[in-house]
Parts: sequence; C-alpha cells; structure tokens
Amino acid sequence: MKIERLIGILSILLQQEKVTAPCLSEKFEVSRRTINRDIEALCRAGIPIVTTQGTNGGISIMEGYRIDRTLLTASDMQAILAGLRSLDSVSGNRKMRQLMEKLSAENPDILTSNEHILIDLSSWYKSLLAPKIELIQTAITRHEKITFSYFAPAGNSSRAIEPYLLIFKWSSWYIWGRCCEKQDFRLFKLNRMLEVANTGESYEPVPFSAPDLSPEHVTPPSISVKALFEQEMRWRLIEEYGPNCYTEQEDGKLLFTFGFSDKENLFSWVFSFGDKVELLEPAYLRREFVLRAKMLLQRYHTGSNE
Repeated sequence: MKIERLIGILSILLQQEKVTAPCLSEKFEVSRRTINRDIEALCRAGIPIVTTQGTNGGISIMEGYRIDRTLLTASDMQAILAGLRSLDSVSGNRKMRQLMEKLSAENPDILTSNEHILIDLSSWYKSLLAPKIELIQTAITRHEKITFSYFAPAGNSSRAIEPYLLIFKWSSWYIWGRCCEKQDFRLFKLNRMLEVANTGESYEPVPFSAPDLSPEHVTPPSISVKALFEQEMRWRLIEEYGPNCYTEQEDGKLLFTFGFSDKENLFSWVFSFGDKVELLEPAYLRREFVLRAKMLLQRYHTGSNE
C-alpha cells in the first residue's frame, strides 16, 4: 500500500502546482504524520519536493524538474507523447513540444517511435481556433471572466461568462462556463464565438459538474424518421449513423430509421442527399418537405431564361 500511495502522491504533485498535507491526508485516508514520512521518502528517492509555510503554503515539486522516467514504461511514454502531440495540434505555441522534449530527453527515440499515431484535434479554422483556446486556458487558470459575440440558430448575442472547462466533443471544441446573465452553466461552441476577450475581472469559482454530453441529453430525439435511400448512399449512412440505422430492401434500397431532435436539422440533412433519398415519415414533415422543395425550385426558376 505504501508504494501505491507514494506513486499516487507523486502523480498529484505532478498534476497540481501545489497541494496541502491535510488534503493528501484526507485523500489517502492516513494521518498527516504518515504523509510527512511519505514526502521524506520521496525526497530521499531524489525527487526535489519543496514545502512552504503560511497562508498560501503547501507541498510542490521544484519548478523545472524532469520526471524520473523509470516510473514509466516505453509504452506509457508513447501514450503520453501521443496525447501531448494531439494537444499541440491546437496549440498556438510550442509548450507541448517543449514538454515532449523534456520527457524524452534521455531517450529521444521515443519521441519518434509513436509517430504511427496521429491525433489532430484542430479544425479547418485552426488559425482562428488556437488563439481562442490559449486565451480561454489562461482565463480558466486565472479565474477571469471572458466576453464574446455568439452566433447561434436562435440569433446573435453578446455574452460574458466565467469559464470552467474546455471540451473537445463531436469533432469540435466547446467551452463550459457560467453565464453571468443567466447565472447558470452553458455550453458554447468555439467556432461560433467571435471577438473573444479576457476582461481581467476575477471571479470566485463555484462547485460545478461536467456537462452531460450524451446525445440523448444534448439533442434528445423527438421526431421518428423513416427515409428510403439509394444503395450508393450506404457509405454516408454508415459513416454518420452506423450500420444498424437501416435495413436493406428487396430492391436494394436502404430503409433508414432514426430519431431527430428538430426538423431544421432533418431537412438540411435530407436535402444534402439530393435525389438519392425519399422522406417517408412522419407524413406531416413529408408534406412540408415537398413545399420547401417547390419553393426552392421556384427560386431557381425565377428570372431564368431556360
């Protein structure tokens, strides 16, 4: 148990800038005297731990210390470096690269040995995204409010929030923060945020829970849809909704069944298939879809000489 506790303490110290002995004592359910002995044992092992007294005192690892890689196997290191490389894909600086070089200083081959894994978390908007992420990271660390203009289906608005979490989900980046106007937590998509600025105004962090980002919670299906697709659209159905979203008919066409959260998303999606799909159900949306198709046809015929 002692060696597990020592590794646990070291892990916490590597992840947090500073931690108190009472906090470690409570976490590992041992006395403060035991924690003090554990810290002494880590120091004897060559790990430069610093303890400071006073109001802002605590236990920390000396700045610039390189972790002893004997604690990690080569596969452990490769997994860590793959993760760091993925973060570097959205970073506006070289911090992650520098950290990778520190971790692999004694065995530089490890740095290139995991290049068979490429995780790119950036987007088509990387040049705009990286500065936002860096600004938001700084604001979260300093507990400072940010402001931005937000563009959403419901309309455009100016927002001020207390940022808490940066989230990568559904191939996009989001910020989870407490809206100053609503006094409640909201999820914002970074690509829809413009004129992002750090106000420099501090806020007092409050207890919070990470958002439930399951599809059932974020976009609960309220519309049961049936549509008939041409065989050549099988790849898109599999890519977007999986192989169980359709059944193949005797004529080779694909009967798609799925739940959508709103009709606008449904119509946009169905229109993207052109003449390779027929919306079957629900009947009332099929009628509306026909009306929209007629309006679209009329728009393209208006003013046409053909």
